[in-house]
Amino acid sequence: MTDRYAVIGNPIAHSKSPTIQAAFAASTGQDMSYERLLAPLDGFRATVERFAAEGGLGLNVTIPFKLEAFELATETTQRARLAGAVNTLKRIDGGWLADNTDGAGLVRDLMHNHGIVVTGRAVAILGAGGAVRGILKPLLDAGAVSVAVSNRTMAKAEAIAAHFSRYGRVEAVAPDAFGERRHGIVINATSLGMGGAAVDAFPFPGTIFAPGAFAYDLIYSDRPTAFMRWAREHGAAGASDGMGMLIEQAAESFALWRGVRPDTKPVFALLRPGA
Repeated sequence: MTDRYAVIGNPIAHSKSPTIQAAFAASTGQDMSYERLLAPLDGFRATVERFAAEGGLGLNVTIPFKLEAFELATETTQRARLAGAVNTLKRIDGGWLADNTDGAGLVRDLMHNHGIVVTGRAVAILGAGGAVRGILKPLLDAGAVSVAVSNRTMAKAEAIAAHFSRYGRVEAVAPDAFGERRHGIVINATSLGMGGAAVDAFPFPGTIFAPGAFAYDLIYSDRPTAFMRWAREHGAAGASDGMGMLIEQAAESFALWRGVRPDTKPVFALLRPGA
């Protein structure tokens, strides 16, 4: 019997996860199906329970249900607990094991696909939403010497800095207070730049980039994002969108479900032929 998996969210029709996971299954010889599940905004738990009753074994969770997935879990990994949000669920003993693979996916994309050295570098994260909680500890674990979290609502940035400062040098910095501070890696974790926003939409100083800095946008797109363009205009030596993070975090989820980590390189070629 074919094992059943899915990605759940609202909206969900745009998700590339079925293409990614189908490629992983084919390359590793796994007998599994993977589909999209559209859950009503007030019906996440009911949709998950129905999926489980029908034999579903695992889920990827996307917006806006990552917090609800954490609350649903009967067991959590350390990285899920640190994030307080979940993007992966695995069926165990009548319940759900919850994980957050976003940070691992980001770090792997930076280090293995882009050749970016994280160790010893100062990192700036623009934004203070749930995604930041998933990526911050893995960046510190990879050797980031410091992480500055900046957000227009400073209370959110301060709460994140207070929570993660026990793991390394993490501080909240107001968007207009960067001054002459320079960062070797700058990550956009805001929604700015979605929907074709102008390059000048970013309320952060262009001086944020150190010589040789790398800019990374968690948003993925088939063309350079507004943040990528803004970063290059202000001196970033390199820039990437979040497609690699999407693929690598999916591979982490697949490994949790199936016990084997797939090769991600063919999937890059599948999603971006000729790139």
